[in-house]
Amino acid sequence: MKRRDFALATTGAALAGLIHLPARAQPAGFKAGTDYLELKTPAPVDAKPPQIEVVEFFSYGCVHCMHFEPIFEKWKKAAPKDVSVRLEHVGFQSNFEPLQRIYYTLEAMGKVDTPVHGKVFTALQVDRVRLDQPAALFDWVAKQGLDRAKFEEIYKSFGVANKVRRAVQLQDAYKVEGTPALGIAGRYYTDGSMAKGFERMLALTDALIAQERKRG
Repeated sequence: MKRRDFALATTGAALAGLIHLPARAQPAGFKAGTDYLELKTPAPVDAKPPQIEVVEFFSYGCVHCMHFEPIFEKWKKAAPKDVSVRLEHVGFQSNFEPLQRIYYTLEAMGKVDTPVHGKVFTALQVDRVRLDQPAALFDWVAKQGLDRAKFEEIYKSFGVANKVRRAVQLQDAYKVEGTPALGIAGRYYTDGSMAKGFERMLALTDALIAQERKRG
């Protein structure tokens, strides 16, 4: 879904420096400017060389992200050892923050790679639970077997607020226009709309990873 169309209503309930990159060869079968963008200014990366970082930009309030999640999870599990994969929850508008806080709280609790992550999508998109409302959220969390008090403490913490702020900075650095989207190596951006489908987006990501690996 495109950035300008985003709002919680769609759920049914709801930087780096000024270094310019030289032109590079395009991966076979894909066209820069059409299937993906090559950033003029590199985005920050957390991974240390020779790791190649891939960032998935998503929102719990995006139905396309819900459909992409199992596909991306399968790809992530099969990713080569030199590929570092992480997720960032977008914050296109201020009313995205409650959902961002859910993700970064689960991350802090080590629960992103558990069924709870997927259940957040289902609760919002299918069951229409108002997880953007703290009272409903904390009740729901307790029903998932999580420590309600601990979740609430982390959810309201400075650390999570900082993660939310950093996610917005990174989405802006990558010029994210829709979700699900992928940022590769701090240099490339693509999304489902640009790549014309989830599988093609991942094939493009594989090609860009291989290209970066050759560059060293």
